[in-house]
Amino acid sequence: MPFRSPLIILRSQYFLYFAVMGAVLPYFNLYCYHIGFTGYEIGVLSALRSSAIVLFPVLWGGLADRLRIHKPIYITCNFLAAVIWLGYFFTVDFGPMVVITLAYGIFYTPIIPLLEAMTMDILGREKSSYGRTRAWGSVSFILVVLLLGRVIDAFGVQIILTLVLAGSAVQAVLALALPPSQRQQPPVSLAGIRALFTRRFTVFLICAFLMLVSHGAYYGFFSIHLEQLGLSGTLIGVAWAVASTAEILVMISSARLFHRFSPEKMMLIAFGVAVIRWSILYWAVSPVIIILSQVLHAFTYGMFHMASILYVDRLSPGAGKTLGQAVNNSVTYGLGLMVGFYLNGWLYAHVSIFTLFLISAGIAALGGGIIYGSGRLPRSDA
Repeated sequence: MPFRSPLIILRSQYFLYFAVMGAVLPYFNLYCYHIGFTGYEIGVLSALRSSAIVLFPVLWGGLADRLRIHKPIYITCNFLAAVIWLGYFFTVDFGPMVVITLAYGIFYTPIIPLLEAMTMDILGREKSSYGRTRAWGSVSFILVVLLLGRVIDAFGVQIILTLVLAGSAVQAVLALALPPSQRQQPPVSLAGIRALFTRRFTVFLICAFLMLVSHGAYYGFFSIHLEQLGLSGTLIGVAWAVASTAEILVMISSARLFHRFSPEKMMLIAFGVAVIRWSILYWAVSPVIIILSQVLHAFTYGMFHMASILYVDRLSPGAGKTLGQAVNNSVTYGLGLMVGFYLNGWLYAHVSIFTLFLISAGIAALGGGIIYGSGRLPRSDA
């Protein structure tokens, strides 16, 4: 395959990015819980991280497409995000952590849409094999959550601050070896930006937004929920690892899945499974059942994410691929998770965590209903 060397570099970036996420996503909120933050404060910090995704990936992505400087912006964001993370070592007060979180989000949030756009660029006609490259991130996520659970049991949850800093620094250094963009399209114009926002793209954004809102309780309070049920840090890590293992199995089969199913049909399936998954977490108290339900992450995240990336790539004009992925990332992982975190952070003080998952199931049902009720999403362009 002609992209062998660039693919190795790309895979290392996915591996390191999701290794860092494997420390932050399951354990940073748990760290905040242990230093005395309330459920509302935890929800606010989570929402702030997501709110940065709403704006800054679009700004950085638009600038990268306009000036065709994807690699320099990607490297700059990696280095500055690592430096700003240092601020968490010097405070446990809510106010300063709000400031650090906002500053960190400015440079951390554009990293993944820039990487996704560069990956689509390098894969070229092999885009249906995207899942095999993205799966390296899931592999690292599994390794980290499994090992880190045991490390936290031994040294305390505060160890994640050091590990995240180390992983971010290594990723920033290795980003210097990324190949430059090979795109030959002219810089994106205002007309190109307007061409992005078609009916198909707008309907997709609404549905993807609702999918991520439904994940707010999971990403924000799942680890806390498991600890309250009596699970150790090791078992919490196992629960997250099961989800990522299932996700990998879907991603390495991406070429066959896209040959058989359209991205639109895969998203519809993902919504249906999301309703089932959150409903299980609403009534289940058995650790075995909860951990087994994590297998459904293969659909609610793995299948939905792959379908979304390819769908957006098909709908985006040639010179606006990065902007298209940035808008997708902003509306879903930004606005969607921000609303999900704020909503669940506020509800946490008024209802049980079990009820949070029941609400999540309802939100997922709404998103799936929009797809189904509109005759499903219009067919994406070939």
